[in-house]
Amino acid sequence: MNPLVVRNIKIGEGIPKICVPIVGVTKEDILNEAKTFETVPSDILEWRVDWFEYAFDTEQVKEVLKQLRAALKDKPLLFTLRTFKEGGQKAVEPEAYAALNIAAVKTGCIDLLDVEAFTGDGVVKDMIEAAHKHGVKVIASNHDFNQTPEKDVMIGRLRKMQELGADISKIAVMPQSKKDVLTLLAATEEMYREHADRPIVTMSMAGVGAISRLCGEVFGSALTFGAAKKASAPGQLDVNDLAEVLSLLHKSL
Repeated sequence: MNPLVVRNIKIGEGIPKICVPIVGVTKEDILNEAKTFETVPSDILEWRVDWFEYAFDTEQVKEVLKQLRAALKDKPLLFTLRTFKEGGQKAVEPEAYAALNIAAVKTGCIDLLDVEAFTGDGVVKDMIEAAHKHGVKVIASNHDFNQTPEKDVMIGRLRKMQELGADISKIAVMPQSKKDVLTLLAATEEMYREHADRPIVTMSMAGVGAISRLCGEVFGSALTFGAAKKASAPGQLDVNDLAEVLSLLHKSL
């Protein structure tokens, strides 16, 4: 598995990198959140643009991105328009979804783009091609808020993301039992050991799945998400607690 270098961050080596979401509704909220991250233990910042009140006003999104880039200095920025069907705040058709993502990569302000992998192969490939053309890396993602699929199904989805050309493959699933968390971890370990030639990111959501956000270095997940102000997904841990536990686990390995 080859690590991915984004700015000064190497994803896929050592302690899982910490990504913290910005979930402000107004431009003022978003930029104020960004100013606090110098004191937060984070490697990557994610702007969840679907929370933004003007998410579909491309010019306003571009303006926020410009100011976010300046505020974050050299910290990598992940741009995520999470759709309603995958747990986000906005319902959006594939064409509009792709148009906003492609507009974002053209700004030169972002380092990583989240692309929902099952939006449609043609649309997904167009977004990945546009991102790579502008020097932006792609996290292909899939979120299942209803269940934890079978191990082979999850592995198949992660492998599909690699085939589509994503730089990182990500899957998040909802456990209905403790056994579901073990299934997610088993899928992670097998994918990492047998199939992954680039970083993967996996997580089991909600409280019962919180352990999956902590043990990525053991099972092969390269990135984990922590909340600084407000969680963007069920089971997201406080970023300070997350950093402390990741460090403790790393020392024992």
